[in-house]
Amino acid sequence: MGGHSRKYTVPIDRPFSLDLQSLGKLYRTGTVRPEAVIDRVYRQIEGYADPALWITLLPHEQVRASAQALAQSDPATLPLYGVPFAIKDNLDLAGVPTTAGCPEFAYLPERSATVVERLCAAGAIPVGKVNLDQFATGLVGVRSPYGVCRNPFDERYIAGGSSAGSAVAVAAGMVSFALGSDTAGSGRVPAAFNNLVGLKPSRGLVSTRGLVPAVRSLDCVSIFALTCADAATILQVGAAYDPADPFSRRPQVRPVPPIAGLRVGVPEPEALQFFGDTQAEQLYRQNLTRLEALGCRIVGIHFQDFAEAAHLLYGGPWVAERLAAVGGFIARHPEAVHPVVREIIAGAARYDAVSAYRATYALAELRRRVEAQWQAMDVLVLPTTGTIYTIAEVEAEPVALNSNLGFYTNFANLLDLCAVSVPGGFNDRGLPTGVSLFAPAFSETLLCRLGAALHAALPAATLGATGIALPPGPEPFADALPAAGDHVSIAVVGAHLSGQPLNYQLTELGGKLVRACRTAPCYRLYALTKEKIPKPGLLRQEEGDGFAIALEVWQLPVAGFGRFVANIPPPLGIGTLMLEDGELVKGFLCEAWAVRGEPDISHLGGWLAYLKS
Repeated sequence: MGGHSRKYTVPIDRPFSLDLQSLGKLYRTGTVRPEAVIDRVYRQIEGYADPALWITLLPHEQVRASAQALAQSDPATLPLYGVPFAIKDNLDLAGVPTTAGCPEFAYLPERSATVVERLCAAGAIPVGKVNLDQFATGLVGVRSPYGVCRNPFDERYIAGGSSAGSAVAVAAGMVSFALGSDTAGSGRVPAAFNNLVGLKPSRGLVSTRGLVPAVRSLDCVSIFALTCADAATILQVGAAYDPADPFSRRPQVRPVPPIAGLRVGVPEPEALQFFGDTQAEQLYRQNLTRLEALGCRIVGIHFQDFAEAAHLLYGGPWVAERLAAVGGFIARHPEAVHPVVREIIAGAARYDAVSAYRATYALAELRRRVEAQWQAMDVLVLPTTGTIYTIAEVEAEPVALNSNLGFYTNFANLLDLCAVSVPGGFNDRGLPTGVSLFAPAFSETLLCRLGAALHAALPAATLGATGIALPPGPEPFADALPAAGDHVSIAVVGAHLSGQPLNYQLTELGGKLVRACRTAPCYRLYALTKEKIPKPGLLRQEEGDGFAIALEVWQLPVAGFGRFVANIPPPLGIGTLMLEDGELVKGFLCEAWAVRGEPDISHLGGWLAYLKS
């Protein structure tokens, strides 16, 4: 049943949570419309009234129109149907300036970042671009000419960085989730300071095409969510191998052991640093007790190897990658750059090739030593940060205190780990803390499942700063990694598109929409007017004689794919299509004889455009 035929029964001003479980239930039962959710989002933004939060807030009516356009789709076919989200302003959103926290650096992208495209194709609705530490350089959230985002728990304290705006937008109930980035901890520190889940995926799992680089070889797109289950769902949709990203990687399959019996690595007591914050230490140890109650087994590990790797990120030549990314701009516009950011990035000029190789060798040795430690543990559990600081404290000691915040985060990407920060309880000042779980690359499902159990074990757990209780479990829990060998991607261009008469053939077989995009510009599209159900025919052309044709990529279980193909009537068949980013997928092609005498509609760009014409 299409969403346009649903009957909605609840006034739009009834309060509701924006977590995916709660919002999805409202949509599936026809209780609320996507445009009502957007109205609620903009009332929340207006009520929070933080001028430093949004760098570009999209017009209410524009976003409402995007929500209304979903009326032709069934919520069951779009995993992120009507879900509002925010984007850190170092990621591209087509037609909206990307500033990276520096107005003079701003440019206008014609295309959204790969991950943004995938989320939007799955039904998510972007609301706008949010503030950050300039050029994603910092863990504090105060290094921006757009101002300092207000911590929703206490405005005297930092919200964390560099993804400050992403965390605050979710915590304050303005959006369901937000995209950030994480090179040194920017996707985890703000999560801890805002009572959120902050998921830092494995390097290369989420495409960084469309991300302004910080340390390009280490950068990750991160996810801020209200629950671990939400983060897993968003990652499953947003992650995919991207041929257009030279740092993209295909996920490896890792077993997901049960929580009971997991070996949880914990540093020796003398290696832990809380910088005088005794309550943070107590809260961390309470979370270790909760893990034991869940059936986990605490094992001691040697933390010095991780700490040495962490020091290399800013105390070694990797900071020179920041200079490679934006050094030319800084040289031309030094006055446009925050003085602390300028000092950090410009200081990287002292590193040469010799020091870079020496540091690479040192990191290789640390990786080998850490590999041995993973033989004794399944998950490493650390405080997300040792403490939290006021804005005034950070302004007085901007570099030293920032370094303290990275003590438990900086090593993750250098050592090829994935990580998630989950809420860890509140101190007596009413400020949240976080606890971080680490595991080798492509262990996101394990971390999200353990994180969800730990979050649920927290007394009176709530969602961000909303005061809304964590939904009772168990939640429907997706595999955090994108589907691999047990699914097949198939591109459709006509009657199987969302809202078209044959789309049910995909959904009945368990099909899920992955993204909307175009072919490479080497195809022609014809209207097959003699068919019982009007449909198009797609033909591959010689290079230079074709068009880019709009399509949707769906994912089918292998068994469902076989049944689907078996029912395709001539003159159509399944071949291999090249997409605009170079990816090859299975998709509909037409036999050449069937298009003779039929109208060539290639110039319109796609089947839906032809139907409208």
